[in-house]
Amino acid sequence: MLRKVALGLGIAIVFGLVAVVMVSILPGPLRQTEFMMIGAVSTLVSMLVLFLVLTATTMKTPDLFYKKRKK
Repeated sequence: MLRKVALGLGIAIVFGLVAVVMVSILPGPLRQTEFMMIGAVSTLVSMLVLFLVLTATTMKTPDLFYKKRKK
């Protein structure tokens, strides 16, 4: 349970950091579409980090994405 909470908090922190970095990089004044793009990129990066963390820690099987057929 603690591991899931830590993973969720970590992903939320990654989302927030990416959003803050993108807001500071984009020149102002920001419009609604730019805020939408910031949220989309933040979501994409945080889900990519989640996928990489899960595949590196919990799913350690050698045939994670494929399985050989039985002949």
